[in-house]
Amino acid sequence: MIEIKYTGDALWERIERAVEIVKDRLRRVVSALNGAGIPYAIIGGNAVQHWVSQVDESVVRNTRDVDIILNEPDLDRAITALSEVGFVYRRSSGLTMFLDGPDAKARDAVHVVFAGQKVREEYPEPVPQIDEFELMGDAHTLPFERLVRMKLTSFRDKDRVHLRDLISTGLIDESWLVQLAAPLRLRLEQLLNDPDG
Repeated sequence: MIEIKYTGDALWERIERAVEIVKDRLRRVVSALNGAGIPYAIIGGNAVQHWVSQVDESVVRNTRDVDIILNEPDLDRAITALSEVGFVYRRSSGLTMFLDGPDAKARDAVHVVFAGQKVREEYPEPVPQIDEFELMGDAHTLPFERLVRMKLTSFRDKDRVHLRDLISTGLIDESWLVQLAAPLRLRLEQLLNDPDG
């Protein structure tokens, strides 16, 4: 049985702190990469927040990590830039990440995928290129179509949740089907036909 340690105001303070830690991590990454002139794109839950919030703030979900795309030849420069703001480079089990300090856990990391490469061999499409980007504040993120294709390619539980949020706000609808090749089209059809699944 799990012991409940926090209640009332203490609980809300911990929740607010957890959200602020991720936001701070994102700000530090963006500042370091922008300052070093390194191309990147913020992806994952932070990017979905950006798009969803423009339509309906009530649909915005908090996220526990920061995910980015880099060009692999820029990795050494990114290691230098991010180490200057406290991040520690790690490569473990085929994953590239920057831990938020020497004692941080992998869930407290900035997770990296490389443009133009497949995250997993069985994925139908590689990670999008970052030659084009949209701004969310001073952060770079993918153009919306590329983000959606990436979510459909990964199609993990959290990707499906993000896609359902995008569908619920009307940012994705049936008109997208004609621009997608199978299996991405089939995956989107599945979500459109069962949005609460």
